[in-house]
Amino acid sequence: MFPYNLYLFFVFVAIYVPSLKCGDVVHLSDSESADKLEAVPSLSNAAVSSPVFKPAVDTVFSFSVLSSFPEDLEVSDYCSDLLHIFGQRYVAYVNCLVPAARPVKVCQSCYSTYGSVVEIYKNISSDQMGPGNETCRDSLLRSDRLMLVYQLYSNLESLWEDSNCAQCVTGHFESLTNDTLYFMSTLNQTLTCFEKYQQGNHTELCKNCKSAYGTLNVLYSQMEKNSTLCIDIEDAMNMTRRLWSKNFNCSFPREENVPVIAVSSFMLFLPIIFYLSSFLHSEQKKRKLIHPRRAKSNTSLMNIQDKLS
Repeated sequence: MFPYNLYLFFVFVAIYVPSLKCGDVVHLSDSESADKLEAVPSLSNAAVSSPVFKPAVDTVFSFSVLSSFPEDLEVSDYCSDLLHIFGQRYVAYVNCLVPAARPVKVCQSCYSTYGSVVEIYKNISSDQMGPGNETCRDSLLRSDRLMLVYQLYSNLESLWEDSNCAQCVTGHFESLTNDTLYFMSTLNQTLTCFEKYQQGNHTELCKNCKSAYGTLNVLYSQMEKNSTLCIDIEDAMNMTRRLWSKNFNCSFPREENVPVIAVSSFMLFLPIIFYLSSFLHSEQKKRKLIHPRRAKSNTSLMNIQDKLS
């Protein structure tokens, strides 16, 4: 009996003890599990610290920094300097254009900065050899399909031509023309007169500023005939006329309207003149009476009868 009980005891121990160990592993406390998890290295840290695994960003970054083309394909230092100067002057011209958009003063305010852009672009596009017997025209203007430098300059050139700024600026972008300066001076006199009388009765303004405004209109018409107008002058004149007619309710007969008014008046009275002349001519015809010939005397009639007999 004893050996059998001893056998059962050993079987019980063999079954129960391993279950206790398994329970210890499964039923860990929160603090113990956290400590054990911290002891295990994370996958991300291990991957970053690994000498084999490298992030893709580092690979691309190092590629873009370390890679280079052969020296014969790269832009020379001389051409790079020209490109840098072109960028600086391009930005300066654009920064001048934006504030001069309204009211329009793109010609009188930005002609010098545009001249500097033209100058540097001529150096880039020139066939003349620079230092080291090299030209930058092909490398900066024709080396790719986009031709960015050419496109940027073409946009500015089109803007300059559409504004007709060449009509108001001298040939070498040195200053404004004499006609433009004289127009601006006359415009300032007219605007000064507007400012002087605009606070009071507009009737006084129309009366006192009529002479200055008329002189400005005549000058503008002459410049229009001579093709010496640019966008600055056109916009300034439009704004002045708007002030005169809309804001101040003034009127002024323009010289070009006088022939139109004369011809219109003549055409209006032409039917009246026609019917009046027809009426007078018919009256004269009525006054002219047709007088029949008087019969000859009896003596002459008797003589005629005698001859016939």
